[in-house]
Amino acid sequence: QVQLVESGGGLVQAGGSLRLSCAASGSIFTINVMGWYRQAPGKQRELVAVLTAGGTTIYADSVKGRFTISKDNAKNTVYLQMNSLKPADTAVYYCNVRATVVGIRGESEYWGQGTQVTVSS
Repeated sequence: QVQLVESGGGLVQAGGSLRLSCAASGSIFTINVMGWYRQAPGKQRELVAVLTAGGTTIYADSVKGRFTISKDNAKNTVYLQMNSLKPADTAVYYCNVRATVVGIRGESEYWGQGTQVTVSS
């Protein structure tokens, strides 16, 4: 199994910055994709940014130019640098990992517990 530990959420004023981290641990053979999703009250969970093992990045249009996803392969950790934050970015942010795990055939998907990001106007 894989455990994901998130950190870095909090309260920030509009225009400010936050950096989220998500460390994956467990019986990981390979990590294929690491990413971030978010869910605001009353809304569906949506993709924020993902990063593949090959280095391909995908961003939601709403965060392009403001958010940057990166990873430290040695630490199995993915980061989300969020700049120029807006009240519309307020949500619970979830780390997502798709990995091949020892003892399980195929790719498995895992979610972090979520971290609250609140942007005040």
